Order: sequence, then C-alpha cells, then structure tokens
Amino acid sequence: MERTDTDVDEFLAGVEGPRGDDLRTLDRIIAEELAGLERVLWHGPMWGGTEQRIVGYGGITQPRSRGASIEWFLVGLADQQQHLSVYVNAAEDGEYLVKRRAAELGTVKVGSAAITFTSLTALDEAAFRSMLRRARELTPDAR
Repeated sequence: MERTDTDVDEFLAGVEGPRGDDLRTLDRIIAEELAGLERVLWHGPMWGGTEQRIVGYGGITQPRSRGASIEWFLVGLADQQQHLSVYVNAAEDGEYLVKRRAAELGTVKVGSAAITFTSLTALDEAAFRSMLRRARELTPDAR
C-alpha cells in the first residue's frame, strides 16, 4: 500500500448510508485521541492482495520479522465489503493491543491487530478510546 494525496474528508464523505455515518464517527474519535498525528489515505493491495483504501493515523516505521522495516500507520480505518475494520499497530509485552484488550472492546471480531464489526453499536467506545490512548503512549515516535 502507498500513501496518497487524496483528501481524507472527501473520501469519507463519499461513503453513504449508516456505514458511512459510522465511518465518519470513528474517524472523529480516532482523530481526537491521536490529535496532532498525520491523517492520510492509503491505497493499494493489502497483504492478501485485495485492493484497499485505509485512512491511516500516525506515521510509524514498523519492523518486520522478515525483511526490511516498512512505513505504515499506527491506526488504520477501513470500510470493507461486509464490515468496518480498525487496525491498531501497537504492541505491549509482545502482544498487539487489540488482542490484549479483546474482551473489553464489545461484541466485535478481533484478529491479531484488527477489530471488525458491522455497526458502531458493537464497539465499546470508552474501551476503544482507552486503547487508542495506550497505542499512542506506546509509540512516542509516531508522527
């Protein structure tokens, strides 16, 4: 994936219906908790080869277990075909925060570093905000 010059607000405005409303609400929450960090639209194939558009908050250099480090985002927000996804690329004691806090986040599906859900009502906002604040604390070099 690569950073784009696409205006994030224009991109978000183009998503219609209740999912668009949820996406914009999540954007506001993430932007509030990560105030001062960059907010950029990323575009291109994700790991599995699917074409994605992800709003990335906070630029980081992420080490990889195999190969060179990559430029990436601390938190990413995406509208998928069947759900919304939030990626949190911060770890504590060797485990991604999403995994560590899975039980607190609501009735959502949790992967290694991703939370997925079909409606914002499934996500516990207070726990989500707390996780975002901790991600920022753990990643002081985010820009």
